[in-house]
Amino acid sequence: MFRSFLGFIFLLCASGLVAQNQPTALVTGKITDAASGQAIEFATVFIKGGGGGVSSDEAGNFALKVPANQRLSIGFRRVGYKESSADVLPLAPNARYVLAVSMAANESNLEVVISQRRLDEGGMIKEKNLKELRLLPSTTGNLESVLPHIALGTNTGAGGELSSQYQVRGGNYDENLVYVNDFEIYRPQLIRAGQQEGLTFPNIDLIRDLSFSSGGFQARYGDKLSSVLDVKYKRPDSLRASASASLLGAQAHIEGSIKSRTDNYRAFRYLVGARYKTTQLLLGSLDVRGEYVPNFSDIQAYLTYDLTRNWQLGMIGNFNRSVYNFQPSSLSRAFGLVDFALQLRTAFEGQEVDDFTQAMGGISFTYLPERKRNPLYHKFLSSLWRSQENERFDILGYYILGELDSNLGSDNFGEIVNILGTGTQQTWIRNYLTADVRNAEYKGGIELQTDNDSSNLTRSHFLQWSVKWQNEVINDRINEWERLDSALYSLPFDTNFLFVRRVLKTRNELQSHRFSGSFQDTWTWRRDGEREIQVIAGVRGQYWTLNNDWFITPRVQLSYKPLDTKKDISWRLASGLYYQPAFYRELRAIDGSVNRNLRAQKSAHVVGGLSYDFLWGRRRPVKMRLITELWYKRLWDMVSYDLDNVRVRYSGQNDSKGYATGLDLRLNGEFVPGAESWINLSFLRTREALNGIEHRVREVGAAEGTVVKNVPRPTDRLVNLSMFFQDYLRRNENIRMHLNFTVGTGLPFGLPDNNIIYRNPYRFTPYHRVDIGFGFQLWKSAWEERRPKHFLRFTRNTWASVEVFNLMKVANEASNLWIKSIYNNQYAIPNYLTGRRLNIRLRMDF
Repeated sequence: MFRSFLGFIFLLCASGLVAQNQPTALVTGKITDAASGQAIEFATVFIKGGGGGVSSDEAGNFALKVPANQRLSIGFRRVGYKESSADVLPLAPNARYVLAVSMAANESNLEVVISQRRLDEGGMIKEKNLKELRLLPSTTGNLESVLPHIALGTNTGAGGELSSQYQVRGGNYDENLVYVNDFEIYRPQLIRAGQQEGLTFPNIDLIRDLSFSSGGFQARYGDKLSSVLDVKYKRPDSLRASASASLLGAQAHIEGSIKSRTDNYRAFRYLVGARYKTTQLLLGSLDVRGEYVPNFSDIQAYLTYDLTRNWQLGMIGNFNRSVYNFQPSSLSRAFGLVDFALQLRTAFEGQEVDDFTQAMGGISFTYLPERKRNPLYHKFLSSLWRSQENERFDILGYYILGELDSNLGSDNFGEIVNILGTGTQQTWIRNYLTADVRNAEYKGGIELQTDNDSSNLTRSHFLQWSVKWQNEVINDRINEWERLDSALYSLPFDTNFLFVRRVLKTRNELQSHRFSGSFQDTWTWRRDGEREIQVIAGVRGQYWTLNNDWFITPRVQLSYKPLDTKKDISWRLASGLYYQPAFYRELRAIDGSVNRNLRAQKSAHVVGGLSYDFLWGRRRPVKMRLITELWYKRLWDMVSYDLDNVRVRYSGQNDSKGYATGLDLRLNGEFVPGAESWINLSFLRTREALNGIEHRVREVGAAEGTVVKNVPRPTDRLVNLSMFFQDYLRRNENIRMHLNFTVGTGLPFGLPDNNIIYRNPYRFTPYHRVDIGFGFQLWKSAWEERRPKHFLRFTRNTWASVEVFNLMKVANEASNLWIKSIYNNQYAIPNYLTGRRLNIRLRMDF
């Protein structure tokens, strides 16, 4: 650890340059398996026709010194893989050149792919090596829980470690697009707390790579305000499997291919994964005592078959079931100040039973042409998603709110000496929702390229277009109420009748169609050794039959990368209009009514930034990357909302306008060789103003608040720092440490019945949490010659790890429980997240 942090400090101060006695340049890069995407170790990298060479390390990285001012051919060789080479133009002295190499196995029909130093794809952050992320200490086991560490401007919001939902640049949980192999993924609508959340769709064991954009994304992606996550599953070429188990659940997967004996191009490929998750260990650390029985499971498969050399059939399926049973028994929660400490004590009766069942199936036909003959490609997709969600509450709580004796010398220290409130609170809910989404989509594209060999100029156009039809059927039955009895008086009080609070009893049925389409062109100009320029411009539109709302939105990106400098740096500027038509939750107001005339929420993005790849280290240089973006979003026709844990409570009206702006920075790379780490730092300010409302802020001693132009939005988190750091013992790389560190300033909140004029005047305490894991590699196949009789030799890799969640035992706040005293004062009693817990995990790769 000490060695790694010293290296980190040194990295921030300076990057070393190696003095050269003769003019040389440096060729670096990473070598991966073309089928699985995993790093290839011990691959030989050499200059063809020259002497010497280097080998790739465990992470697939290499760094080869080459003569400057010479045209070279770099070779790549590894036992069991097809040999390949890459031509490199003359490099200037001390220049650095980056190659990404994907090698194919000898028996594979895949081709070797070598990409040179080029612009990132459309400004998307792309991660291919997910090996390290699978070892990250995670309380959810979901892919989304690692996004705050690798994606710009992303945090988990109020849900904390129990939630896989995420907020991006001031947006809420409903403003993010998710795709898996071009199929759009949806999520449950009724979840109100992180405890209820189960497994999300993307299975990290099946993923080949992922791309993420925090704003300013391309027109080919859909209509949401904040972000897009684009996941691609593996295209397996050989039999592989994995299995893991811990105190939080278990998961396994198998992948492989079956090739035709007659046609070499025909192959049936399969990916199958199953997961089980239980958070009983974590929920046992909450201060609400009781019996927690959470059971979450899913199974999914992705199957492909090569019909011909050009046509491929794909099928994807997922079945996901989440069941959460909870029988609370008691609560004892202290809060307040040193000289005014309060405690809430509650005894419970009843239970909560929730179940969320989701099923999704999709089919695709893809035509991938031979580019020389026909550069036109086609893809046809169709899918069906169904969600059945049931909430059943009947919980009765008898509470006492009192002041604690804070005198250290008192015999009653820590006991209640003054009762401030007593009463009964009953929550009764029977909510049932069924959602069906059917769609069909066609995507097409054509790539046109013109090469000019005399000037090394390459010009290309890549046209893409799509049309989509979608049908949505929603059936929602709401039946809930709350009864509050304070000091033997039922509130609201009436001498003749017994009234209950917050009564919702509605039934909503919606059926509608959406039609959408997009068109974009990617222009690329590349002159080897000088520069590369890329412009992506496009439009997309949508029409919704529910309210006849339609729009057309343009989007554009400009990227520039100089190739004639020693620094590997690229610049990006993006702008466009991003509209989000409502799904169902935005339509439903707090009183349960549905506003069918709700217009699409609207935003305009401006994003500017850079990506800088550089090498760190003298003896064994490793590649590092710094990404920074400065951005601004103007918002109008917004639907205002409040956050309660992970539940978004919409107003159901286009009643808000505002803005969001900030700065995001990410640094990732190998602070120690062979162990990649990520550091994310974000600054955010987001404000809003409700239409026709004169917002005020309270000042000490003033009878009325001061009028202000705007107020914080519920997602306004000024600073957020996320870090995933890896290290290992100096003399034993098989013992590793994985540190997950998160710090974020508090989110705003307001009074439950007065959050309009005095909107979000208070803030939760800052969120900070440390999770740490220690991994021990028990076996890897490279040891077979030394240990031929090892009891784990039937596996390729075996890891055992010990994880400590919430190492510092910090009581982070998720939401508030509001209690009114007998003096008619309201107290915000924080609902805390999980405490410290120990987990053990075993993972095997076959």
